[in-house]
Amino acid sequence: MQSVNTPNVTRTTCPYCGVGCGVAASVTAAGTVLTGDKLHPANFGHLCSKGAALAETLDHDGRLLHPLANGQRVSWDEALDQVAHGFGKVIAEHGPDAVAFYVSGQLLTEDYYVANKLMKGFIGSANIDTNSRLCMSSAVVAHKRAFGADVVPVCYEDIEAADLVVITGSNYAWAHPVLYQRLAAAKKARPDMRVVVIDPRRTPTCDIADLHLAIAPGSDACLFNGLLNFIRREDALDLAYVETHVEGFAAAFEAARAAGSIPKVAQVCGIPEAEVSEFFRLFARTERAVTIFSQGINQSSSGVDKGNAIINVHLATGRIGHPGMGPFSVTGQPNAMGGREVGGLANQLAAHLDFSDAASIELVARFWNAPRIAQAPGLKAVDLFQAIASGKIKAVWIMGTNPAVSMPDADRVRAALLDCELVVVSDCVQHTDTTACADILLPAAGWGEKDGTVTNSERRISRQRSLLAMAGEARPDWWIITQVAQRMGFADAFPYTRPAQIFREHASLSSFENSGTRAFDISALAELDDAEYDALQPVQWPVNRQAPQGTPRLFDDGHFYTPSGRARMVAVAPRLPAVAADKDFPLVLNTGRIRDQWHTMTRTGKVPRLNAQEAEPFVQMHASDAHVYQLQHGGLARLTSRNGAMLARVQVSEDQRPGSVFVPMHWNDAYARSARVDALVAPITDPISGQPESKHTPVRVEPYRPAWQGFVLSRTRLDFMDASYCACTQGAGHWRHELAGDGMPEEWRDWAQAALEDSGEWLEYRDVSMGRYRAASLRDGKLEAVFFIAADQRLPEREWLGTLFGKEQLESGEVAGLLAARPPNGPADVGRNVCACFNVGEKTILNAIHKKELNSIEAVGACLKAGTGCGSCVPEIRRILDRA
Repeated sequence: MQSVNTPNVTRTTCPYCGVGCGVAASVTAAGTVLTGDKLHPANFGHLCSKGAALAETLDHDGRLLHPLANGQRVSWDEALDQVAHGFGKVIAEHGPDAVAFYVSGQLLTEDYYVANKLMKGFIGSANIDTNSRLCMSSAVVAHKRAFGADVVPVCYEDIEAADLVVITGSNYAWAHPVLYQRLAAAKKARPDMRVVVIDPRRTPTCDIADLHLAIAPGSDACLFNGLLNFIRREDALDLAYVETHVEGFAAAFEAARAAGSIPKVAQVCGIPEAEVSEFFRLFARTERAVTIFSQGINQSSSGVDKGNAIINVHLATGRIGHPGMGPFSVTGQPNAMGGREVGGLANQLAAHLDFSDAASIELVARFWNAPRIAQAPGLKAVDLFQAIASGKIKAVWIMGTNPAVSMPDADRVRAALLDCELVVVSDCVQHTDTTACADILLPAAGWGEKDGTVTNSERRISRQRSLLAMAGEARPDWWIITQVAQRMGFADAFPYTRPAQIFREHASLSSFENSGTRAFDISALAELDDAEYDALQPVQWPVNRQAPQGTPRLFDDGHFYTPSGRARMVAVAPRLPAVAADKDFPLVLNTGRIRDQWHTMTRTGKVPRLNAQEAEPFVQMHASDAHVYQLQHGGLARLTSRNGAMLARVQVSEDQRPGSVFVPMHWNDAYARSARVDALVAPITDPISGQPESKHTPVRVEPYRPAWQGFVLSRTRLDFMDASYCACTQGAGHWRHELAGDGMPEEWRDWAQAALEDSGEWLEYRDVSMGRYRAASLRDGKLEAVFFIAADQRLPEREWLGTLFGKEQLESGEVAGLLAARPPNGPADVGRNVCACFNVGEKTILNAIHKKELNSIEAVGACLKAGTGCGSCVPEIRRILDRA
């Protein structure tokens, strides 16, 4: 059991992925010190590179500090009155369905609860949806179809206890790094454990895989249907379990029969028969098996069916409800699960109730005393923004998310917001692609300032506690929503003055007229007083009279939340992606995360060491495709789909499956021009869940050959509006600008000096015949900026030049080496950053391997510390060792 906060340490929860890691924070005169909470059962003290850098994101630079209306600072009273009046006016003229909220898995459960109550209970529309629609709504539906409730049946310990872990549709090593490290440690302790990774590309997760199935994009359901058919043919079913606890098995088996033999599955999935056979046999003979799935399954036009195909094989073998076995949907955001608990999705009501029956609606209406409660589901995210575009929705309030970047068809989403009658955005960051579309900006509290709860991927509720004073005039989201509700005439229903009140109401609703038919039940927490709420320890729901200490895993008794009490196997007919590649768009685009960035970079983009691994947007592709489409590693490319276009740097990699390309989701107009990958993604969704198909967009990729390319390092961020490509990242003491342009300036010196307010002492070199220009600006011996321009991408490394910005005075040799980008005493280029925890570059690792004859991960760690922090870089260090 975790100890209560001490006067010097605040125990809170990380705001990044759905792992829900505990963080121990100490605020001192010297600054904030953050470490992993060794007592938190999600991470036992471990943090990933992003979590370990949280303290470096807490300054007020870039924060939204005051309410703004039409770009002008206003008081909170003025701003709140304008929001309440604006929404009230639209409702009076056009009805409640003319307004909408779009919320976020970054909100705390208490924030989520109040927003859902206001929109569905008192405005009377269900037009509140969340960015969690984009990551886990397909899993929600799969759970409800199979179990009768949206429940994740397993816990993190099951991953470590399993003899077989199947990871499908997840780059687990980068998307959920701490869980991946727990799995890697378990496999090291038990070498007989087997890990299978199913992914079209070879990701760092494959570092511990015994088998990697590089299946064709979109063929997951066929693979798992084939596995179900194999299990049936090989008599590997748990017939006693199926007959007692499962229904729908006959139809599910009949549908799986169509998957056919191993050769047919191998053909559809595009992998060797031997690999399919090995996976099928391994699963059939291993009782303690966990299947982890995430966005690669969910973000599909058939994501629900893919989720049920996975669940089917566990039900058919009885591998659920017991240690070391079960299907495990891992969520992408810190409170995606909490949002599901309070009805954050447009088709849900609070407490895991929904609009499927009138009794549930009436129950919530009575509990809330809400006579105008919504009677039908609202618009899901894609439909919601299309309704804004068509003018059906005339006022929208966006909370803690950046849909102008993250939604599919992002260009049209931004255009819709710019044309919308009233756009309100509450956020902690002032300048994002979405805040640029807002009429009213409301400053929300950031991480470290907020107080409430979150629920992680294993149903574990944890406290997120405030440790810092709120920046400027920032306020908690629940407070902002409550104030608007009161101004709209609903004061009696929104009397909240502190989050503990909201949590108690939320917990009470979970048990209201709940006779055990609803899985979500935290009634044991409904009577917590404020002190007990503050001291609340991490606990997994259900938390009730039967399980006052929580419930690690569900369904151990074989009872499910369906009317019959049996689980349902679902007949799955695999469907190909909605739009196939063709001669005009011959490649398949897959989007996803990289190791050290989070969502649209509003937090992680502030941390130099998190920017060091990948400094600009990229497109990764196989060498054969690069050859066919005349693309060079390190060159620029234009990607085009039927919906939009972007520019990115080419990475040629054998890890990529031929015919497919990968682009990270993170870059946006705040950090790179023409690099929003979701502008290419079509607004195609799963017909049941409404989750977009973000993993399968047909594109063409062509060389982009600008007239010039270059980079600029400078102490301040500079504007290069005439550059057709500009990607900016923050380094240690400087900004890095990667540039390309179609038009040549008349004079490079004038162009460079115009970018600086004061050019200072100027050094330069030019080679007109080669199209090269290099310059440096110094002031009193201190480096202010360097400019490197060339006719192509053949430019020197940036790392040594970047280190010079940390010096108050350059030495004469360093000045002499500036325009050559070489230090006076020979090579000091550390190479691309590999270890974000200890800032260790690739060339540093290679040099140490050769000079000191290092031959293991442990030896590299002992020598350089690389890989001994969060461990996320271990797969890359292993690759460097293999190459060396």
